[in-house]
Amino acid sequence: MAGLPERLRAYLRELPRGALALLATELERAVARGDQFPEGLLEEVRGALRESGQPASRAGDPTRVFFAALEPFLVNDDAAHRRPGRIARAVLSPMWSWICRDLAPAEAKTYNAEATQADPATGEQLARSFRECVVAKMESVLASTKTDERARRRLIGQIGTQNALDDARGLLTILSAADVFAQIEKSLPAQIRNLAEAQLDNVKSLLDQTVGSRSDVLPYALVLTMGRLAAPWQLIRLGVKAAETDDAIRIAGSPYAVAVAIVLSEIEQGISALKADLKRGATAGVPALIKTIHDCARGLRTELDLSGDSPWTRRLSAIRADVSKVLKNQVESASGKVRRLLRLRPLSEVPRNSALDADDVSEAEAAVELVGVCRLYASELAINEMTMRTFTELQHSLETGTQSLLDNLRQAGEGERRFLQSQVDAAVRFCAKVFGPDYAAVLAKAAEVAANTANQRDAERKAVAAKA
Repeated sequence: MAGLPERLRAYLRELPRGALALLATELERAVARGDQFPEGLLEEVRGALRESGQPASRAGDPTRVFFAALEPFLVNDDAAHRRPGRIARAVLSPMWSWICRDLAPAEAKTYNAEATQADPATGEQLARSFRECVVAKMESVLASTKTDERARRRLIGQIGTQNALDDARGLLTILSAADVFAQIEKSLPAQIRNLAEAQLDNVKSLLDQTVGSRSDVLPYALVLTMGRLAAPWQLIRLGVKAAETDDAIRIAGSPYAVAVAIVLSEIEQGISALKADLKRGATAGVPALIKTIHDCARGLRTELDLSGDSPWTRRLSAIRADVSKVLKNQVESASGKVRRLLRLRPLSEVPRNSALDADDVSEAEAAVELVGVCRLYASELAINEMTMRTFTELQHSLETGTQSLLDNLRQAGEGERRFLQSQVDAAVRFCAKVFGPDYAAVLAKAAEVAANTANQRDAERKAVAAKA
């Protein structure tokens, strides 16, 4: 692991747990194929997974191989929160326990024993056979719950998750349609930059042919499709295409209405991730999250006619209000953080040879950068007024404050010079975010001249004192 760059290690630890889990899986498959990649990368990914609280799987693990078909649909959501076309990773453990303990104990024991010792190809074949067994038994058990209330209660208790029946149905749908999903993945382009015109017709035709009348499969097929889209919100166009109109009410009555529901749920999940990142101070992924939320919200408004009072209209309004609330404190606090760091202080408040706290400077810089990001997307996210007000405050603070800092640095004594220099250095970083790198470079050069002037004056004073 010593050969891995520190920036790569830091980047891995900023990735969402789901992305880390998928990356670990792909690297394990590469190991099995004999592919080459940087030494220590797989262990570093596993380490990042352990730190995130998501156990790292190992190639050849019978449970992982059995659940491999679920990977494109797994999310790290709260198991109580259901999203169309998704299944929470947290339900896999109780589902596996139910399968091995109650649904197919004898077959599970045999599968685990044989798959643990098998090579990857044989392990895949064993998993496929066991999945077919599980599907048959699940269909029978779930069918019995429709007419037998005692069987229904017993099954809920055995599985033990909050949405036990829905979790079981979701698992059954994915496992039973594994060949359908494999065909879709094989037939879709690796990336679809613009789902429109002939490309839209082709994708719609593919989904109609492979999914057929299985309405339970369509949400998962759409999630697979969304994974190939350069702009996930374009999934909405399948709903428009199916209904042959952009009228939200008519689209809501078509089978492809779930495409809109999926995009809405993706926005809501993005807001949850944004809240979590801001709360723990992990700002590296925040700009991308805000852009994704903005693009999806704009896509909904431009692709659909939401002029009426429809459930989708109300849901989008609630989303925009939630984003505004999430970003409000972050945006409005930025100018205050900058002012506190750059304000001129009496000598009595500045310990000799001290400097600004590096973490405080980084936090303020991230806040300033967030304001800049929000400026790009302010109108769509209902944060235009507060963002422009804060940005104007930042401009004013930096324009008026940096000259005073330079003047004081030029006149500073040795004891206070280090603190003033740290303030000027912080101002350079903030100005780069607000005014651009050229402005920041000019300010940095002015700070260098001011510091040299102060040093030269000290040297002259010491020379005079030495002669005296």
